[in-house]
Amino acid sequence: MTHVQQDIELDRPCNSSRATVASHAIEQQGAVEEIEQISLPPTDRGKEAWLVLAGCSLIQIPVWGYSLAFGIFQEYYGSHPDKLVGHSNNVAVIGTTMTGIMYLISPFTFTILTRWPGLRRWFGPIGLVLTAVGFLTSSFATKVWQLIATQGIICALGCGLLFTPTTLYLDEWFVKRKGLAYGVMWAGKSAAGAGVPFAMETCLQKFGPRITLQAWSVATILFSAPLLYFLKPRIPLSQSATVRRISLNFIHLPSFWMLQIGNILQSLGYFLPYTYLSTYAVQQLHVSTTMATALLVLINVTSIPGGIVIGGLGDNLHITTTILISTLGSALAVFLFWGFSNQTALLAVFSITYGFFAGGFSSTWSGVLQELKSQSPALDTGFIFGLLAGGRGIGNVISGPLSVALVTSDGWMVDGKSWGYNGQYGGIILFTGVTALLGGWGVLGRVKWTCGN
Repeated sequence: MTHVQQDIELDRPCNSSRATVASHAIEQQGAVEEIEQISLPPTDRGKEAWLVLAGCSLIQIPVWGYSLAFGIFQEYYGSHPDKLVGHSNNVAVIGTTMTGIMYLISPFTFTILTRWPGLRRWFGPIGLVLTAVGFLTSSFATKVWQLIATQGIICALGCGLLFTPTTLYLDEWFVKRKGLAYGVMWAGKSAAGAGVPFAMETCLQKFGPRITLQAWSVATILFSAPLLYFLKPRIPLSQSATVRRISLNFIHLPSFWMLQIGNILQSLGYFLPYTYLSTYAVQQLHVSTTMATALLVLINVTSIPGGIVIGGLGDNLHITTTILISTLGSALAVFLFWGFSNQTALLAVFSITYGFFAGGFSSTWSGVLQELKSQSPALDTGFIFGLLAGGRGIGNVISGPLSVALVTSDGWMVDGKSWGYNGQYGGIILFTGVTALLGGWGVLGRVKWTCGN
């Protein structure tokens, strides 16, 4: 036997021993990971899951409350032109810019927090500080552009940072009942729109915009800080990967693009009733500001059951069917009840039906996520949620300046009728109805991607 052969023979036991040790290490690591997985709390049930759902629902109040009540501020500034320097019609841009940016930054914030989970603990507090500072500084604004900068941009960024980590937590805690969970979360947003407008209208009439905005800044801090403390992820950060890889396979799915296009088209007109309904009721139907506020609140109240019902349907029906129910109901409400409204009762019927069907549209996103996940299992649902929110932001930002152009000094029809179509807001009504109908665009692509599979 040569010296080389002897060396090889001597090395074999050592190599074998090393292989055995490595094998045991792999088995132990797998066992540890399995134990960690078993030790995680269950999804879709249990006290912790429901507490996270409650917290995510409640935090929608400071996140969306002001934007949902902005129609009250728009009507106030319109009836008190001495409060702001600038064209009164441009006030509408403040509200649409705020909600638009909140949605528009979602693809970036959701991407960052999906790829680097460790940053989630910081986004909430930073967002809270930006939101409070933005509302506080806006209370001293005397010009329209100053409100656009403070509320439309700074507050929007802050609210967006508050919204992102809490939504990702909810996505971890609910899997099979994700549609119901999202429906309840959006119902929290609608609940904010039910109570905040009345509070804002009362404060504006008694104290004016400066005190009202300062009070809202303080309320935002007091309400959000405890929720941020108790909201937590299902997977502890110690067990999360430092950097996660995000799958981009969804860009090859026709279903994603069809559903996203419908999402953007629907958002072009979705927010316009929230912005213009109060002003329309006061100017065209000559109702009191309190009644106008009640009509706006009615939309948000009916959005609560609408979001839950449509979200629940998304867990049981095909997503395009659920979207079609939402979009057809919304479009009919606009065309029949707002368009032909010549009395408060008919406008109230519009608020009820539009709130239920249109208010539940965002709850269909859970069904979109489930559909795309079934086609691409590697897809990250939190990341796609951010893209859907970003698509909604695109439509919302465009709708602001476009809606200003659609408001006319005279009516669109001259027939002696006092219908909504015949007033200066006729263009707003038609545009809202058409975009609501186009929100069901994804139905046209269902045959294509079904046949493709």
